[in-house]
Amino acid sequence: MIVAALLISGFALLVVGGELLVRGAVQVASRLGVSPLIIGLTLVGFGTSTPELVTSVQAGLSGSPGIAYGNVVGSNIANILLILGLAAIITPILVSANALKRDSTVMVGAAVLFTCLAWSMPFGVMVGVVFVGFLATYILFAIWQERQVVGSDHGAVFDKSAAAQLADPALQPAQTKPGSLILSLAIAIAGLVAVIIGGKFLVDGAVQLARSVGISETVIGLTIVAIGTSLPELVTSVMAALRKETDMAFGNIVGSNIYNILGIGGVTALMAPSSIPQQIIEFDSLVMVGASAILLFMAASHLQIRRMEGAVLLSGYIGYVAWIWPI
Repeated sequence: MIVAALLISGFALLVVGGELLVRGAVQVASRLGVSPLIIGLTLVGFGTSTPELVTSVQAGLSGSPGIAYGNVVGSNIANILLILGLAAIITPILVSANALKRDSTVMVGAAVLFTCLAWSMPFGVMVGVVFVGFLATYILFAIWQERQVVGSDHGAVFDKSAAAQLADPALQPAQTKPGSLILSLAIAIAGLVAVIIGGKFLVDGAVQLARSVGISETVIGLTIVAIGTSLPELVTSVMAALRKETDMAFGNIVGSNIYNILGIGGVTALMAPSSIPQQIIEFDSLVMVGASAILLFMAASHLQIRRMEGAVLLSGYIGYVAWIWPI
């Protein structure tokens, strides 16, 4: 009963706190005159990955690398197989040729880099610096690119932000009353506190669940924790699919996966250096690379993910969970 309460309250605080944090930060940045493009590509884009970030860092600091990196790898697998699969079943997902070349290859490359480094060395400060450096370069390039863009040829980082704003219009930068800066700061701080507490509850509940039922922390991190922290991606991608903004749904998933590996994996390595659990190295990271490659192949075949292919992706996720979950 206590474990269930910790998990449920942790998920709730992560989702609500993450939204408040991003909303407050967007309002503060708007009032300080930060450009809407910068706000979207940084605060909104990265902010929607706050649940994964806080949970992985909390787990790493608590000495649970299986949950920390299981969350990163499991979230990427769930994003592709579960969330994009569901979105494609709702309506076929269109993919722009430029986004395919530009962002999907970065996503696959990040997955391969993660896997190769996990095989060869512990994830310490050096790995964290490399990952965060790559992410910073990617975001700076995205900002430069969006300033040059003509028409609707946007990248995955832009689509990730746009999908979040589609699901919650309050995340859009807007002209607001100048006197409410303190309120906006209070909202952001309250959200940050809620996310930190939620991450602690979720990690504690996941550890206790693993111990009580005899399942490894890694499996819990790859499944329950990963799905829970991917709820923002689930909501935004399904909303985009329902509103026929299908290219946005694709970009949201690709952008989220890039953030997960380079940002969350990098920050976790910086703040809580540890070795990747052997199960993740030998199996789950390979599934992540394989799922990323399959998505790239499907998208390249006809520049869309069809309903049947969505069903294949979803079936793949069901099979993956059945394989790693002990009977």
